[in-house]
Amino acid sequence: MSSLHDFSTLGRRAEGPSGSSLWTMTYPPGDPGSSSPLSKTLFRAYVRAMTHTLHILGGGMAGSEAAWQAAHMGVDVVIHEMRPNVETFAHRTGHLAEMVCSNSFRSDDDEQNAVGLLHWEMRAANGLIMQTADKHRLPAGGALAVDRDPFAESVTEALLALPNVRVEYGEITELPDDGHWIIATGPLTSANLGAAIQAETGAERLAFFDAIAPIVYAESVNMDIAWLQSRYDKGETEEEQKAYLNCPMTKDQYEAFIDALLAADKTEFHEGETAGYFDGCLPIEVMAERGRETLRFGPMKPVGLTNANRPDDKPYAVVQLRRDNALGTLYNIVGFQTKMKYGAQTEVFKMIPGLEDASFARLGGIHRNTFINSPTLLDNQMRLKSRPHIRFAGQVTGVEGYVESAAMGLLAGRLAAAEILGKTIETAPQNTAMGALVHHITGGAEAKTFQPMNVNFGLFQPVEGLKGGRRGRKDRYKAYTDRAKAEWQGWLDAQ
Repeated sequence: MSSLHDFSTLGRRAEGPSGSSLWTMTYPPGDPGSSSPLSKTLFRAYVRAMTHTLHILGGGMAGSEAAWQAAHMGVDVVIHEMRPNVETFAHRTGHLAEMVCSNSFRSDDDEQNAVGLLHWEMRAANGLIMQTADKHRLPAGGALAVDRDPFAESVTEALLALPNVRVEYGEITELPDDGHWIIATGPLTSANLGAAIQAETGAERLAFFDAIAPIVYAESVNMDIAWLQSRYDKGETEEEQKAYLNCPMTKDQYEAFIDALLAADKTEFHEGETAGYFDGCLPIEVMAERGRETLRFGPMKPVGLTNANRPDDKPYAVVQLRRDNALGTLYNIVGFQTKMKYGAQTEVFKMIPGLEDASFARLGGIHRNTFINSPTLLDNQMRLKSRPHIRFAGQVTGVEGYVESAAMGLLAGRLAAAEILGKTIETAPQNTAMGALVHHITGGAEAKTFQPMNVNFGLFQPVEGLKGGRRGRKDRYKAYTDRAKAEWQGWLDAQ
């Protein structure tokens, strides 16, 4: 290496003398880069030589969006992604913004739904994740669902096409001392980096367990029993109105299904793993344990649907499957996150009418999600109070969901880029969806009971003069979204 300013030959991971700690910095697989080890001292010199560069740890939803926003503000960006060199339980590829759970960004209604409002705000801010989601959109009624693999490929291509963005593959195991950084490593933060974060904050890392729903091959579904329909026929086109496969159950079938679900072999946690679940993503067997009717009033509710094969039969419960790819060859079972063992899953799920001969492209699973206690650790600019040159973004901050993660990446990317450019940007107004969410995680939430949170209208400041309760909800939500759009656009215009 000719000088400290020439870092074009950073090599793959190697162990130093006597097992000394080395930073991991690698080229993508197949790149002819140098294989010489990179010591911690050299890494620090590398960072100092790039004082106006934004480094982002993690290339998921938050990291990808942060990189896009910062790059479009004129800042050089390096994304540090440990995959595919270091694998996780949930990921299958080395693409950026890979979707590991559902393929849905949830409701796209920007007038009556807080998630839909967040979609609107991200689109108004030239958000990469929303642009790409719209490009690879699948029929899903009123929801925004995408073809997951082309989506991730497109995000990766878009970022790599920018002249001021590059990706360096490999694991970083300690917190950096210098430079400008965003840590967006997500809920599957590596054990080494997680330990470094814990050592810095002096607090025990918080965690919850998250589960993944199974995916079924469409050709294996019995369409003499199942039918295509979105709940309440939502959607403007026939394709949208028939975006879901529906499998009906009688009362006897439902009761037998619940019995099998409760008796099935399930994944047991290791000793010391005492984290709870995120209520928005409970395994179905956990819901069933809360009451035999819980599923029938949750993901298996039979309302808004008419059996096209037997119009006069009113189902007691309905299992819905949502299209998972553009070809329509894959469908995921909506709300059926599970911790059942694989053998038990195939037995239990084949009890669902219409899925007796189902073939599974992927079975469900469970994984541990890590997040920090943001209300105590971060300031309102998303900076770590003990190391202000480091920001956190995404699910690791304690937001839950693809949309919320990308939104926090968008905000962190803009704030960090402005700081590098010598500008000051106030954080997003609290009356916006973005602002309500970041306010919650950086101080609005109670630190002692802090848990992951989806965006919702309960985080918004009330609008004076409007009725509370269910009857006034439609007008109240419209007022929230109108106010938020005006303030968000004003915030963008001020930059």
